Amino acid sequence: MNLLPTEPPACVKDASTFCGQVFQVTNNEWLSASAGWLLTKPIKILLIMAVAFLLRYLVRRLINRVTRMPSGSKKLPALLRPLREKAPEVLGSAVMERRRQRAATIGSVLKSMATFFIYGLAFILVLGELGIDLAPIIASAGIVGVALGFGAQNLVKDFLSGIFMMIEDQYGVGDVVDVGEASGTVEAVGLRITTLRDINGTVWYVRNGEVLRVGNSSQGFAVAVVDVPLSYSADVEKAIELMAEKSTALLESEALAPNVLEPPEMLGVETVTPEGIKVRMTVKVRPGKQWSVQRALRAHLLAALDEAGFEPPLGRFMSTGPAAQ
Repeated sequence: MNLLPTEPPACVKDASTFCGQVFQVTNNEWLSASAGWLLTKPIKILLIMAVAFLLRYLVRRLINRVTRMPSGSKKLPALLRPLREKAPEVLGSAVMERRRQRAATIGSVLKSMATFFIYGLAFILVLGELGIDLAPIIASAGIVGVALGFGAQNLVKDFLSGIFMMIEDQYGVGDVVDVGEASGTVEAVGLRITTLRDINGTVWYVRNGEVLRVGNSSQGFAVAVVDVPLSYSADVEKAIELMAEKSTALLESEALAPNVLEPPEMLGVETVTPEGIKVRMTVKVRPGKQWSVQRALRAHLLAALDEAGFEPPLGRFMSTGPAAQ
């Protein structure tokens, strides 16, 4: 049985078609019948790939433009202007660095998503040019997608939580946060995992989807709260005046002044217990600096009160002054 064609293909009779033009030039039936596959299909596929590469390049450039923050500039990147801003301008360079990191992280996510969609669409168009029936593939992909969706619910939940966390600026690298089971300094922020290091040096890996609430001690500003104990026999008004004077002088020193945002506020007597009286003062400071300011104030104020003759609670048991000798 002769399987080879005995007559030229019908397309060679129409000189206006690409097939007919190839037959007139080459007088080759097989080449003219296959001209579409050998020439036009590869050209269309190359054109699709070229458009995909160009579109990806333009989209990435656009994302860089709206997320880039020039060095030394205080202007928000275009991408962050519609979003919530939680850091006041008074924080200076720390805010600039935080904004730069936030914009870069969101930009990285947008670039990955753009690449996935553009190349995915180009792949589907190439399969269509090759004559592959896409309906079964799309149906199979839908079934596989549903199956993966059920099996990877936690993964999807982690990714979505990570995206919203970055958009809402809940926390960033360097923040001191409490996420429930773990608390510490944020070392890395990803779409799925947030890495914390606590005060003991332990590294915690927290899934973003498992974070139900976040306490951020490093956002905007912080408040240093200092409680100073006094005995019942102490002159409270005099002690408050002395604390206000000494704390103001200490906070204006070269070591602490850069961390202080507002003058100290004396709140007065906070609690009265069987052991004595506690007087509270607060100071608004830069985020993350409240603990160092609290330690310095406690040490300085206790020494100043002791030098002025104020006895601590239970002074006859604890005092190291003349009364104990």
